[in-house]
Amino acid sequence: MAENKPSGPVAIAGPAANVARPGVLSLNIREKAALYAAYMPFLRGGGIFIPTARQYQLGEEVFMLLSLMDDPNRIAVQGRVVWITPEGVQGNRTQGIGVQFTQDDTGAAARVAIEKILGETLASSRPTHTM
Repeated sequence: MAENKPSGPVAIAGPAANVARPGVLSLNIREKAALYAAYMPFLRGGGIFIPTARQYQLGEEVFMLLSLMDDPNRIAVQGRVVWITPEGVQGNRTQGIGVQFTQDDTGAAARVAIEKILGETLASSRPTHTM
């Protein structure tokens, strides 16, 4: 019986395949309460929860364009999916993903901008999309 061997590179499905072509997400947050609910300060370097019905894998790389409050400038930041809230989860939580900002200047800029807006609200014990 003859074996079928690939003659060239083989595409591998799964999280590793997704890293090569990051998704692009756009998030517009106009209210401080919505920013508080989305921000993930417990992640090293910070992160943000993005409501979405699209399926992502843990570790998948994404590129985000964040519009915060009334600032006309968008913050471009890269990150990795570290949290997934599936559809229909207990407690009626919003479906979406949590993305940890990269440990670089763009990630730091996003974290600083968000924490500047939130100020003392960061110490609140109100529930968020993730905790």
